[in-house]
Amino acid sequence: MRQRIPCGRKALDLLSRRSHFEKELRVKLAKRGYEEAEVAETLERLRGQGLLDDRQTARSFVRGRLARAPQGRYKLRAELAKRGVASEIVTETLDDLLGDDDLELTRQAAERWRRTRWRPGKDPERQRASLARHLAGRGFSSRSVYAVLDEMPRGDGD
Repeated sequence: MRQRIPCGRKALDLLSRRSHFEKELRVKLAKRGYEEAEVAETLERLRGQGLLDDRQTARSFVRGRLARAPQGRYKLRAELAKRGVASEIVTETLDDLLGDDDLELTRQAAERWRRTRWRPGKDPERQRASLARHLAGRGFSSRSVYAVLDEMPRGDGD
């Protein structure tokens, strides 16, 4: 019969693979059959040692997402909330890393879309509408999406 790995050791094993948010780690440990009290004690110990920090993990998460592709505040906020990050940490992280204005990130995302999906000769208004949907789906503010669309030339754009 196999001996069960202690909760703290399993938590460290999971954290050695990648950073986890507290809620993620709590769920993973609970799914592996560890008692709630044991999980709570382990998480408290990891927080005290600085090995479990939602604030730091949120910053790393947002930086990673932005390094792959520009994303807007709304999408990043929803993804962090889904992972159980406290709203004050989400707000603080997004304010620090994105500032007040997502216009420059919206421009970057629009340019990236145009390089791969814009087709000269096709209906430019339909393509602009497609770009607007893409940007909105990436979580950019309506104000920034409209500003980027207003900056685009009418017609084929190339």
